[in-house]
Parts: sequence; structure tokens; C-alpha cells
Amino acid sequence: MNTATLQARTITQFSRKKITTMAVPVILLAYFTYIFVSFDMAGLGDRINLDNARTLLSDTYSYKTHVAQDNRDGTIALSIEGERKAQYPDGMTPDWVTLGAVPTVDLGQGHVITLGPQVTYEIPGYGRVTARPDGTGVNAVFPDGDLPDFINASKNRVMIATDAGRLTITRSRAEVFKYDYGWELFFFTLDSPYYGLGAGQLLSRAVTGEVGAIVSGFWNNTMWRHGDVLWALFETLLMAFLGTFGAAIIALPLAFLAARNFTPLGILRFAARRVFDFLRGVDGLIWTIVLSRAFGPGPLTGALAILLTDTGSFGKMFSEALENVDARQIEGVASTGATPLQRYRFGVIPQLTPVLLSQILYYFESNTRSATIIGAITGGGIGLLLTQAIATQKDWEEVTYYIVLIILLVMSMDTLSGWVRRKLIKGDEGGH
Repeated sequence: MNTATLQARTITQFSRKKITTMAVPVILLAYFTYIFVSFDMAGLGDRINLDNARTLLSDTYSYKTHVAQDNRDGTIALSIEGERKAQYPDGMTPDWVTLGAVPTVDLGQGHVITLGPQVTYEIPGYGRVTARPDGTGVNAVFPDGDLPDFINASKNRVMIATDAGRLTITRSRAEVFKYDYGWELFFFTLDSPYYGLGAGQLLSRAVTGEVGAIVSGFWNNTMWRHGDVLWALFETLLMAFLGTFGAAIIALPLAFLAARNFTPLGILRFAARRVFDFLRGVDGLIWTIVLSRAFGPGPLTGALAILLTDTGSFGKMFSEALENVDARQIEGVASTGATPLQRYRFGVIPQLTPVLLSQILYYFESNTRSATIIGAITGGGIGLLLTQAIATQKDWEEVTYYIVLIILLVMSMDTLSGWVRRKLIKGDEGGH
């Protein structure tokens, strides 16, 4: 090869590399431009509703108390989150509500609402709003001038939303909503004799023999349903456990069929590997939908969905691990006159144990999270309660409660699986 030819080839190669180097950024830029246009990224700002986002965020760590007046007969009901099961008993009111000849709601910072045939709202810096609802309408009267943004008024409805609270007046009802921080009634409901007691008072009651009643009051809380929630967590964990370990038990013997060094017959290996590909190729959510149609909703359906998906994943991983075992150890066991089953038991399984346990425990931890979503579809576990709370779109503190429990469950599984791996795979070295 002469110098001119070599030089020409070198120039050509440099030109190709230069074109490739320039083409890659251009292709990426074109791709991201396509995403920007097709996903309407420019219109994202117009679709964002910051007021809804703030309301949603505040609902995760606060609750609202309803004071509702029936304008037809004048009766007043007080409840937490508007729930009938969280209604204040007769004679019990928050300290900012005064019932009497002129029922008064003091929202603080000078915001005072009086109820009765005439409803008034003293708004600091704005003035007094009055309304006399009847069959003809709300009949509201406002201070002179244009209505501020925090007032929405029509003939039959007036809504005033300030930082102190919200007042809604219709012909039939007048409702006051006051927000406060915390998860109210988390421990005991309003009808419980332990509602409002401090930690010291509860401890004193417990010492005098009321431990069972205190625990029962918390466990059977009708607002937060702690007993149902913890049972749902157990169902979620059970789905992950049955699905993961059931898949491991099924996949291990099938993996021998897919391993080249244990199954010389190619047609068997091909069939086993295609079965694994099919099982793991279908997403767990798809299996969940199919199985729920076949077997109906329930935690067992979710466990079967996890089992099918993980059988395919475990089968592939276990067969690859089998193909990498040390044949000398198997030959050593065989030299003792061991049967084929004994060779597998003492020559193969000990080599696979670290890999098997590591993968199984990792998938168990991962499936604890997946079981939440699967439970939302199959109607079991904490996932069902989570979707129900989201669907109501009013008790977002319950959504926060469930999410916190899910995170704690995943963290516990992570810690537990790490401890088990250290004990079973590395022995007791981590403890010395």
C-alpha cells in the first residue's frame, strides 16, 4: 500500500468520525425538540394551577372543622372534615365556637362570623358582609366598591375565602370552614372518653387498668381506621412474600432445564428459556389485570401476578448462575459415589446460595413497593386504601398517612433484607 492510498484512507476515516461527531448532537437536539413540541412543554405554565397545588399541600398536614347551619330550621352541626362519624356530640364545641342566642365563630385575627337568620362576617381591612338567606336568594350586602378577589358572589351563593377560613352561604345552608395544623382525631375520636387527654393523663389511666380500653379506642378509631390500615399493610407484605418466594421455588428446578451444562438437549433449553421470556416479558400490572378477570379481586390475585413475573426473572438469573458453577466441586462430590440428586444438593446448591438469596431478598424488597400498586388494581392491601383516599379528594392527610406507612414498610424491608443477607451469606462477620 503506497503512501497516497494510506493518506486517502486516513482522511476518509477522519471525515467519517467528524461527521459522526457532529451528527450525534444534531440528532439529540432534534429529538428533544420533538419532545418539547409533541408534549406541549411551552403550554405547561398555562396548565399549572398553583392555587390547587397549595391547597393540596396544605391538606396533607392540616385538617378543617365544619360549622354548618341549616338556614331552614337554624340547627347547627359541628364536625371534623364534614364527616358524620366525626361530629361533635351535643354540648361539645371547639373553644373558638360559641353557641347561644347568637352563635359566634371566631376565626382569629379579627375575623368573626355570627350565624342565625342573618349571617355576618367581620373582615379586618374590608368591612362587614351581611346575608339574610331565604327562598328568594342569599340577599347579601357588601361594603361599597368592587368585590375583592377573595369573594365570589351570585344571587344564590356567596363564598368568602380568607387566610383565616372560608364562609359559604346558600339559600339552605351557611358553612364555615376553619383550617388547623395536625392530624385531628388521629388517636381518639370525639366520642371517646380519652379524646383530648394528654400523654400523662393517658399513662395514669393505663396504670389504673385501662390499657385495654385505650388500645381499643386507638385501634378501632373510626376516622383513621388504624386496625384496617395495619391489616392492609400485612396483606401488602403477604402479597410480596408469597409472590417472591413462590416464584423462587418454581424457578429453581426449571432453571436446570435452561442451563446448558445441566440440560444438553437443546429443545428443552429452548423451551424453558422461552417460557421465562414470556413470563417476564409481560409486565406485572398486565398479569394483575388478566388474573383479576380470571380469579376475581383479592390479595391472592396480586401474589399470583408477582409470582408469574418473578418466575421468569428468577429463571433467567438462576440458569445463568448454574452455567457458571465450578464443575470441580461437583466432580468432587461425585467421586464419593453420590447420586445425581446428592450432587446437585451438595455440589451445586451451596455455590448458588449466595446468588439466590441476594436476588430473592432484593426482589422481595422491590415487590413490597410493587404490591402497593398491584393491590390498588386487585382490591387488596394498602394500595386499595390509598386509591380510595385519593379518589375522595378531600382527606389528603390520610393519603400522607398511607404514604408514610408505605415508606416505613419499604425501609423496614430494606433493613431486614440487609440483615438477613449478612447473616446467611457472610455469616456473623458483620456482628464482630
